[in-house]
Amino acid sequence: MSESTLLFFMSGCVLVLLVLLVYQQLALRKGTEAHLMDMCRKLNDILDRDSDEKVMVFTSNKALMELAAQINQLLEDRQKRKADYRRFERTSKKMLSNISHDIKTPLTVILGYLEIIRLDSKEEEERLRKVEHKAKQVLDLLNEFFTLAKLDAEDIEITVSKVNLSEICRENLVGLYDILVQKEFQVEVSVPETEVPVYGNKDALHRILNNLLSNCIRYGSDGKYLGLFLRTDEAYAYLDVVDKGKGIEQAFADKVFDRLYTMEDSRNRDIQGNGLGLTIAKQLAIRLGGELTLVSIPYEKTIFTVKLKRASGFFRETDRETDERKS
Repeated sequence: MSESTLLFFMSGCVLVLLVLLVYQQLALRKGTEAHLMDMCRKLNDILDRDSDEKVMVFTSNKALMELAAQINQLLEDRQKRKADYRRFERTSKKMLSNISHDIKTPLTVILGYLEIIRLDSKEEEERLRKVEHKAKQVLDLLNEFFTLAKLDAEDIEITVSKVNLSEICRENLVGLYDILVQKEFQVEVSVPETEVPVYGNKDALHRILNNLLSNCIRYGSDGKYLGLFLRTDEAYAYLDVVDKGKGIEQAFADKVFDRLYTMEDSRNRDIQGNGLGLTIAKQLAIRLGGELTLVSIPYEKTIFTVKLKRASGFFRETDRETDERKS
């Protein structure tokens, strides 16, 4: 073999080795990028679903293995902190529930003694009446706190069964008849005479509707109007509580269900609320598998809508007797 042929052969071998080396580097880089993309997709999936999974990577690349180990350590720390926060949240809610109950009991006793003193002392009746009124306001606020704390702590058992929503509407309107007449409200009602069975809880629905009607009377009094409309479709029943007062600006519409949130004009003592009624109503609606939503056009119409799943069929006499025994 001549020297030129040998040189050509050696050059070819070097070229092949260079091509193989470049190909290997490109393949390694492409494989690393693929593993990184898989890890990224898996991490996004874990965060989106808030799951307790780990990032797994099958490779001999030590750098990738170390990266996966560090990511999994961060995920584990995140899970521990999340669990600690949930335990703290449950403990705080339980503590608030207990404190509310402990404060409510002596206030009830104080109100009892005030009533006795007021009856026995005519001269101080007006002052005692004011003290009693303020004590009742505090008690009402504590009752709302107590209810909300128990809902947050899931310490209230709400049994969902078939209830007649049209009857609940009529009962709540009758209970507010005197105050509506006194405040000269125009009342418009569209509630079917026939039964409207829904999946709910009688006590919870009474609480929801009473809170919405009271809110309408308190904050919608400028419009001197209250509307109550019950409508249905094939799957749901919709209960609309309507007023034509000042309404709620769009910027504040999402905040009215926040606890302790009251509109600016609620500082007026004549209409002041505690800012918990709508929060409780929304949470109860959710616990019943329903929704509570708001649509408001200031000075035109404000509508709170409760959406509940319809129950099939109508009530039998045995159903009514069962409900009466439960109540």
